Amino acid sequence: MSDSGEGREMMDKYFDDGHTRAKALKNRGPIRFERDGTLSRDISDAYSEYGFYIFESVLARDELADIKADVEHILNRAPVQKNAESDLSGNTPLGFGCEAPTFFWAPPLSDPFGATDAAGGRHPVKMPEPKAEKGVTDEAIFLILGSLQFSNACLRTYGHPQLLRVAEAINGSDFTPFNEALFIKKPGIGASVAWHQDGLTHWDSEDFDEGTHGFNFMAQLYGSTARNGVWVVPGTHRLGKMDIKEMVNLAGTEYLPDAVPMVCGPGDVVISNRQLVHGSFANTSKDERVTVNFGFHRRRSVLGVKAGGVHNAEAVYDEARILKRAQVIPLAINARKQRFPHEESFCYQPLASCSGDHRWDESTLKKLKDYNLLDLSI
Repeated sequence: MSDSGEGREMMDKYFDDGHTRAKALKNRGPIRFERDGTLSRDISDAYSEYGFYIFESVLARDELADIKADVEHILNRAPVQKNAESDLSGNTPLGFGCEAPTFFWAPPLSDPFGATDAAGGRHPVKMPEPKAEKGVTDEAIFLILGSLQFSNACLRTYGHPQLLRVAEAINGSDFTPFNEALFIKKPGIGASVAWHQDGLTHWDSEDFDEGTHGFNFMAQLYGSTARNGVWVVPGTHRLGKMDIKEMVNLAGTEYLPDAVPMVCGPGDVVISNRQLVHGSFANTSKDERVTVNFGFHRRRSVLGVKAGGVHNAEAVYDEARILKRAQVIPLAINARKQRFPHEESFCYQPLASCSGDHRWDESTLKKLKDYNLLDLSI
């Protein structure tokens, strides 16, 4: 679709129709559990069928305010431009001296990953790149990796007891971390993320199934719409490795007809299977999207696996590495307990015997520097 009037009308219709289809799916509601502690059957069935579920109103107003303040602080303290050695105030920026990747930049409304070798070449098709208005910035931050080292609020959300119960219900009590990120989609600027499936391993494994590559939680600060949010092709998480180029060729457009957007309100949290074909279009709307993203795996999907090379160096994920990376979980649980003492905290079983060793204090974020070098990317 072009930037012409006719092209914009077709794009608007695509977004509007997608919104309608998304709202018709039976995959949204509050987090609920059965009496035995398992995830409510209708939720697990819908998640299995569609590959994603929208948990509504998970984060309360005060938690959203904490995250908003931290995101504003991060963006003010970020490098003033890519590779800069100062922030907006001329001070040493966040992420300076980090070995692990942190801040990612892109030109306005561009697709930085599509049809490139980035992330193992998992984004085979380039998304449309509308023209940005004159006078906007040359580049803007669209992705922040290792986000827990920059935000106490995000760390506390990572320790949310209901979300961790969901992770346990789906991936088992010995579930492991994946990675954490912030996605920033500024209005009229935010870059697209080309259609892809997450995961570079296991696709040909004999025991491959719909849960092999785990899932991401996607907490929405301001909500998400058809125009600024993530789109998915429901059910593709169960079909193995998809030929995305062929999907686009058959459709005759990057606006895949079977895709639907994740339509969310502020405080909603999406659980999204990493094997879904998913992506997002450039944010030409007037609405900002900020997504607090964090994922979890089954332990058996990562233990003994040689992987990495995308978010960190290639390595074999042995028990020691998994446990070291997982220490962020009880730390987050303790941080949350100090901010929200009325909540019943989650108990992470693999480190339950030493949970008292993981206490949050004012020096915690500095101690987390480069923690994402140990991300468990598969």
